[in-house]
Amino acid sequence: ANAKGLDISNVLVFSTDRETHSVATGLGMTSFYEEELFGHLPSGEAKRYGDRVFTAMMYAKVVTVQLVVSLDYDVLFQDVDVVWYKNPLEVFHDKNSPLADFDALFQDDGARSLRYAPWSANSGFYYIRCNHKTQQLFTSLLYGADSILRTQSHQQSLTALISEHSSLYGLKVKVLSGEDFPGGYHYHRDRSLMKDIVTNKKTPWLFHMSWTENKKNKVLFFKQMGLWHVAEHCEGDKAAGEIQRSGDSHSCCSVEPLVTCYYKDKPSIKPCNDSPPIDRNGKPFW
Repeated sequence: ANAKGLDISNVLVFSTDRETHSVATGLGMTSFYEEELFGHLPSGEAKRYGDRVFTAMMYAKVVTVQLVVSLDYDVLFQDVDVVWYKNPLEVFHDKNSPLADFDALFQDDGARSLRYAPWSANSGFYYIRCNHKTQQLFTSLLYGADSILRTQSHQQSLTALISEHSSLYGLKVKVLSGEDFPGGYHYHRDRSLMKDIVTNKKTPWLFHMSWTENKKNKVLFFKQMGLWHVAEHCEGDKAAGEIQRSGDSHSCCSVEPLVTCYYKDKPSIKPCNDSPPIDRNGKPFW
């Protein structure tokens, strides 16, 4: 967005450590960091879904949305592993859209396990229209945040609450089409859809690299999907120092995607058949 000169004035980054706050502000984004709220949270990434670091960070996901909604703003929340193909706010703001009547709109997680029933709503990308019903929803989630520690899942706790609030208070909830708002479920299990996306036969609103074990793999998959725009000399812990040294955040951003092949058995924007598979007995994507 920065390299393309796009307007990011309505983007608010909730940084959970000082280094991330410095990087975000250096890139020209508005960042919120409060020591009393986030100072106790781990600065390193989770090694896998549901581990202690992952569970601790779920507290931040509660606070971020609750704060904004309580200030009477609509909010589009997304994890950092979401890349836009088109601006999804256009469809959420369209008063003539069938989605206009819903209070809360969630990406489809893809999981159909009992713990996420009946919605299978993904808590890494959702849009909330501010009203008394959604304010009550997120206040309830904040006050009951101990359930996240018990279940090790922000998503499971939120699912239980939206079921309760839709039944008791008339909260209107919508789970979005997987083809229009795909995620890691589709990346790992729906080759037909992913082939349509990388060959430009279908352009979704966005892509969310969920259902992926750790940060390292997310970055590798983004790179071979043609969804990575961060220069190598700014990756990881090097970003803050590079921005401070150059005084120009554009040195970290590429207008064109930086494509690298890693695994032949995962979706990629170009054939990666000379690369090894990551999964046992993985078949080439191309």
